[in-house]
Amino acid sequence: MTVRYAEPAGRWVLLATVLGSGLTFLDATVVNIALPRIGEDFGADAAALQWTVNGYTLSLAALILLGGSLGDRFGRRRVFVIGVAWFAVSSLLCGLAPNPETLIAARILQGVGGALLTPGSLAILEASFHPDDRAKAIGAWSGLGGVAGAIGPFVGGWLLEVASWRLIFLINVPLAAVVAAVALRHVPESSNPQAARTLDVPGVLTGAVGLAGLTYGFTAWPAMGPTSPVVLATLAVGVAGMAAFIITERRSAHPMLPLEVFASKAFTAANLVTFAVYAALGGVFFLVVLNLQVVAGFSPLAAGTALLPVTLLMLLLSARAGALGQRIGPRIPMTAGPAVCAVALLLLARVGPDATYVVDVLPAAIILGLGLSLTVAPLTATALGSVDESHAGVASGVNNAVARAAGLLAVAVLPLAAGIGTGSLTDPGALAPAYRNAMLISAGLLVVGAVIAAVWVPSRLVRPPSPVKVHCAVAGTPLHPSRARVPEEV
Repeated sequence: MTVRYAEPAGRWVLLATVLGSGLTFLDATVVNIALPRIGEDFGADAAALQWTVNGYTLSLAALILLGGSLGDRFGRRRVFVIGVAWFAVSSLLCGLAPNPETLIAARILQGVGGALLTPGSLAILEASFHPDDRAKAIGAWSGLGGVAGAIGPFVGGWLLEVASWRLIFLINVPLAAVVAAVALRHVPESSNPQAARTLDVPGVLTGAVGLAGLTYGFTAWPAMGPTSPVVLATLAVGVAGMAAFIITERRSAHPMLPLEVFASKAFTAANLVTFAVYAALGGVFFLVVLNLQVVAGFSPLAAGTALLPVTLLMLLLSARAGALGQRIGPRIPMTAGPAVCAVALLLLARVGPDATYVVDVLPAAIILGLGLSLTVAPLTATALGSVDESHAGVASGVNNAVARAAGLLAVAVLPLAAGIGTGSLTDPGALAPAYRNAMLISAGLLVVGAVIAAVWVPSRLVRPPSPVKVHCAVAGTPLHPSRARVPEEV
């Protein structure tokens, strides 16, 4: 059964998917704003604050491909509702956490819920709407999701100023109840009868162990030292886990990550650029809000909304950037975009104790928004259009997972690489120099992404016989979808 966009049934389906995915967008946006307050309340060290972010990102990145597979096999609405309920319960645990350890554990559980509900949003739209209305429905989902991302900093900053950081988690519970009720009543069930009947459990386990080992090792390094047996052991486990993941996926009859998609040089290049860009962004969105509050003395609301121009510019310009990429090819925008973002990070590196928003932060935020607008839509279109149409869903999932893994590792590695040592992320004296170094390192990552794009990304896109499925941008702020085209090197 399909629904039409103009009918009430279609609006109910859109409401459920927008609110469901909005839960994860809002949570990812506002938690960084709350980190200084969480650190003060719990007396938490740098590692605890890193894990407050990374616990969620780790389970989400490790399980998001599995979440899509479960929906295809057992029913997209069913898995979506389970994910929403899981997210609500774990959010409640986050809001009631008595110590950092409980909060981190609850954040890990929250990421599991996010991995179940996030892939289901787009899959439900694809399966529920009439073919003539799918592009319109997904465009509305993208735009409204962007509005949720823009509202998040205002809501989070306001809750922190008038009440407590705990409310940024507790507010998810009533929202999730609404989503579940609407989905159960109005969203038609769908599944993929051709989906593999065997889940890639070894792939999930080895991938999760690899990411967890690397994340824990790099996070523990500053406090324990590089020669610590714990650090060395967990890093070794991480490397072994990632190697085992690749071997497992190569041998699996139904791999979570079909390695043949990397036979396309354009797809591989797009994902290398994705890793470099989103590693840099992971550092930016983790540390800028912290620095503005701890070092520059901004209020939570002012710090949370400081980068709002980035979201607004992406909403306004990303569709045009996608069209530009189709017209002139992806190489130029994917090279220029990260380079422009690197300039923004050099400006952000100068934000210190006497910074003002208009002079020191706003110009950098505008330049960053312009650079990301130029980058993300052509990047996503290249990742999807460089593989066979039958692998479009896998390509989107891989690109999304690469982006999230890059952000995860950035939050673990950047404070170490920037020299935070055993210092506190809520101590201005310790944070200020580490923040500056982290911005410079992140700018370097963006330059690396620009060089990869200039060398390996195709110079133009060629229209295929039929367009691949409409898609949304990887991670972060959702974008208006564009139709990807198969790239051809010239």
